[in-house]
Amino acid sequence: MLIGEVARRSGVSARMLRHYESLGLLRPTERTGGGYREYADEDIRRIFHIESLRALGLSLREVGSALDDPGFAPSALIDDLMRQTRERIARETALLTRLRRIGAAEPTGWEDVLQTVALLQALGSESADRRQRAALSSVDEVPVPVEALVEAVLGEADTNVAGALRWALAQSGDGGVPLLAEGLGSPVAEVRKRAVQSLAEIPYDEATAVLRDALAHTDLVVRRCAALALGAREVADAVPTLIDMVVEEANDVDAAEALSALASGPASADQITDGLVAFLADGAVDASARLRLTQALAEIPGSAASRALADLSRDEDRTIALTAAYILKLREVS
Repeated sequence: MLIGEVARRSGVSARMLRHYESLGLLRPTERTGGGYREYADEDIRRIFHIESLRALGLSLREVGSALDDPGFAPSALIDDLMRQTRERIARETALLTRLRRIGAAEPTGWEDVLQTVALLQALGSESADRRQRAALSSVDEVPVPVEALVEAVLGEADTNVAGALRWALAQSGDGGVPLLAEGLGSPVAEVRKRAVQSLAEIPYDEATAVLRDALAHTDLVVRRCAALALGAREVADAVPTLIDMVVEEANDVDAAEALSALASGPASADQITDGLVAFLADGAVDASARLRLTQALAEIPGSAASRALADLSRDEDRTIALTAAYILKLREVS
């Protein structure tokens, strides 16, 4: 079979077939009397082998090595190709993400593009100081897509940089809330914690709604952080978790302050008082927890809290009784 017929049947151009021959990949079995290349069935099969390996992403040099190696192992080749493909996809995905972020910043000229690129690079710098400066400058100097800020804050381990990023994210509006909500579902505990901390600093209804849902999260840290944020926003749903925090001595001072902020109306004050008293009456609660609950009642207004303190002033535990009596005296003076 002459080269023209081979090209027609295989779909490989005559020029490429000659190139394969020059590289030693393909050697026609015979020549005609006129010196023309003549290909046998075995040559055709080799052409298809070459094209198949090229389709998998191998270079022509790698194709030649694979075909001429008697110990060639297809499984090892496939594993290596998969690794290379994943790396290439990762590089291209990173490039696509960067381009999308630059586009989201709506640059009006090359100067804007260069500034945005520089800021995005700074957010990924190994220097914590540089990352912090980039976070702070993202608010006034160069607008950064909220997606980039969320990615940065969820991956930031440095406390100071994380604080700057949370502040910058809060200044950007509520656009990052859906992405932070996704962060709450991360399998990594630190990422979940960073997500809820960031949501706690975003003062919008969308963030409040996500925080309210987070009260039922399986992660205890997420639930407690959400409860503290909701307490500051006077969301009564946080009361049970906040009381649990007082009992468990988990940020109990902050939890007590949040309960105090929540007790702004008679109904809320009574609800909080009932919750605190229920734990005080629980025989399984130890003395130190009962003392913290008594102290938490000090900042809860209303007659229900005063009656509870009066009862506690006669408690069998002398420390609790004296604490309740002292609180009552202060309430009477004020």
